[in-house]
Amino acid sequence: MRLKGKKAIVTGAGQGIGRSIALKMAQEGADVVIAEWNPETGNQTKKEVEALGRKALFVKVDVANRIEVQNLVAEILRAWGRIDILVNNAGFDRGATLLKVKEEDWDAVLGVHLKGTMNCIQAVAPHMIEKQYGKIVNISSIYGKSGGIAAISYSAAKAGIIGLTKSVARELGGYQINVNVVLPGLILTPTIAKMAEKYRNMIIEHTPLGRIGQPEEVANVVAFLASDEASFVTGASVEVSGGSSM
Repeated sequence: MRLKGKKAIVTGAGQGIGRSIALKMAQEGADVVIAEWNPETGNQTKKEVEALGRKALFVKVDVANRIEVQNLVAEILRAWGRIDILVNNAGFDRGATLLKVKEEDWDAVLGVHLKGTMNCIQAVAPHMIEKQYGKIVNISSIYGKSGGIAAISYSAAKAGIIGLTKSVARELGGYQINVNVVLPGLILTPTIAKMAEKYRNMIIEHTPLGRIGQPEEVANVVAFLASDEASFVTGASVEVSGGSSM
């Protein structure tokens, strides 16, 4: 119960990695806010968190909308009085190669991933600064480090999250706020489950551990970074990729 009594926000917690993070937070003792745009999946995760004996709130939010994010944080503070942990996981992709990327798709992908992460950090930072405590974990990708074919917008956004993490870690370190970033590799999410098997196998062949990762394996690392066991870890980029980016 490393997170006993803590209050956590997990964005994009309706499915995949975000859902696993929310459940892991609950298993470790935290009450969890499921900040998700899809009411169906968001409420399902809420029920699963509550089934683990923890409090849960579902709040429908578009993280790319600064006002909605500010309202989200205000609602949580009214309901629970504090926010200890923020996990910025919300994201999606509209894959395209360089010459086929549409401006509206570029804006949408960077809006959710990069602007959304910034919006959430800006909204919770004043409260965490006042409390002189906070754990912020951002979810990037190994594509943010290596790039990816037909993943121009996604890779750019994920690289931006790495730089944002390090800058925020430097600014907030003096307030005892830890800010870290996790870089998953090929993880069995609903999106990856739809990927053509031949493409999945190509990535697995270049993964030293020789398999696809599970969402729970990412959640385990996030839970560590959100705990006081990682009290002297900040500005770190932690890869959960089976070694595929070596």
